[in-house]
Amino acid sequence: MSRISPTLEGFRAAFRRPSLTLAEISWRWTVGATATALAAFSLLEYLDTLPVTGGDVLLLRTRQPILIGQALGHIFRGSAPRIVIAELVAAIALTCLWIFAASMGRATTVRSLIDYFSERQNSANNREELVSVTHPAAPSPKGPPLGSLLRLNFLRAAVVLAALLGLVGALILVHVVSASLSNSAGSAGVNSSNAAAPADPGAGVAFLLFFPLAGLIFLAWSTLNWILSLAGVFAVRDGDAHKDALRAVSAAVSFCRERGGAVFAVSTWTGLAHLTVFVLATTVVSMPLSFAQIVPGRLVLAVVVLITVAYFAVADWLYIARLAGYVCITEMPEALLAPIAPAPLPAPPAPRTTIDRDEPILSDVPNLAVET
Repeated sequence: MSRISPTLEGFRAAFRRPSLTLAEISWRWTVGATATALAAFSLLEYLDTLPVTGGDVLLLRTRQPILIGQALGHIFRGSAPRIVIAELVAAIALTCLWIFAASMGRATTVRSLIDYFSERQNSANNREELVSVTHPAAPSPKGPPLGSLLRLNFLRAAVVLAALLGLVGALILVHVVSASLSNSAGSAGVNSSNAAAPADPGAGVAFLLFFPLAGLIFLAWSTLNWILSLAGVFAVRDGDAHKDALRAVSAAVSFCRERGGAVFAVSTWTGLAHLTVFVLATTVVSMPLSFAQIVPGRLVLAVVVLITVAYFAVADWLYIARLAGYVCITEMPEALLAPIAPAPLPAPPAPRTTIDRDEPILSDVPNLAVET
């Protein structure tokens, strides 16, 4: 058993400092609300620019699938470039907003957590709960290291873009391979006139090839994103010492290598808690949906939105708890993470190595054989 549990310290910090969760919610939900509003506004503006003639309206009112498809094809003809350009501009603007907001939010939360653990260490020295830890190689920060955090968050956005491009490349590769196999199967069926045409293996190969590639891409993205997110802790902690974002990444990798057990424990327990909350939220959301035919739709939608908002709030609270656990590990000496050594057993008494010559023995008793 460890003397101090970083996981419990992280949950305790999240309980005692609810302002950190509010700060995390404020910048995350601001970016999310902005993205939702921008997407809805761009979609409405795009639909408003579509030309709809009287003939298209007449075809739509016929309720015939073929005629409706012809009307929709005429309405959306030539409008794809506009929506693509609009979405690209919106994505670039939202990415810039997220980079700046995430940098400001991370600088605020991590600095507050470092101050919290410093206060706890100073107040608990007499009770021997925590001990004060200083990092001699890291000078005191002179201000929020927004430069390093901006670079790290830019790298996170670049990793997301690389993952999306990787998925597109995987789709193209799967399409090429499946098309090649389909053509080979088709030519084999034409050549064999007497035998039945073989089954097309393209669909099965596409399925078996795409999902492993997508899994590898997701694993690489999640790992790099986690390392870059953890590097923000060291960029804030060390301040001016890590003007370069790559040095913060190097510090994060070294931290995982040296304190791998504690980091794994914090990530595992908070991840299990998040999974539990997700399962509970999914179960609770399914309950009002089952009454959709009885209860008014607006009430069902309001309940679903309320449960979703509560889930996101709890998820942000768990993220703060995990971040606090990481900060606790960085501010804690390695000796407090080591298991407590068991108390040594008392030494057995030393055997007697001398003989008392005054003590009588059997050979010294007279007439012993006669008496026997």
